[in-house]
Amino acid sequence: MSENSIYERVKANYAPLSPISFLERTAHTFPDLTSVIHGAKRFTWGETYARCRRLASALAGRGIGIDDTVAIMGANTPEMYEAAFGVPMCGAVVNTLNVRLDAGAIAFCLNHGEAKVLITDREFSPTVKEALGLIGRDITVIDIDDSEAEVEGELLGEMDYEAFLAEGDPEYQWDLPTDEWRAISLNYTSGTTGDPKGVVYHHRGAYLNALSNAVG
Repeated sequence: MSENSIYERVKANYAPLSPISFLERTAHTFPDLTSVIHGAKRFTWGETYARCRRLASALAGRGIGIDDTVAIMGANTPEMYEAAFGVPMCGAVVNTLNVRLDAGAIAFCLNHGEAKVLITDREFSPTVKEALGLIGRDITVIDIDDSEAEVEGELLGEMDYEAFLAEGDPEYQWDLPTDEWRAISLNYTSGTTGDPKGVVYHHRGAYLNALSNAVG
């Protein structure tokens, strides 16, 4: 029996667990309340939800879909927050890169994780530029040009993040995964004793972890 047919049989009393549902519910319940504060930037939950949908739509428009990997090399910025929801909204897997890794380790993660898109903050451009020279293949690169950053680095991508979002639809119709055990994120160890090791996290686990943090 196929995965879809199983879902059809139980959808009347079952919904896959995914943290994406938290964002949707919050945006519908508190659309005008502040969601993100980053320096002078302010976003409401309604705006954050629309931006995440734009990101998902823009990625889908570039052919990114189920189980594709989208890597992000960023700081604690709105773009990082949006990637946590926007990437899985189109069925893809988000790979948050460790900004403390050197170029060789970053290149390894990009290749091992088969990343098709890299969203990268210009703050980390020296390391990322070197890593891109090591991976031996083309990859779509989108720059985060953080207006609040104290360090200005080189722009490496074909466009910046805001221009990329402009390609997307704020009303993008995303779906919860039919299988809550589908991958939502790919994380790598520090690789202190060898190459970094990839650890896959699923939608259900991410949902339960977020829920336990919220009530704990």
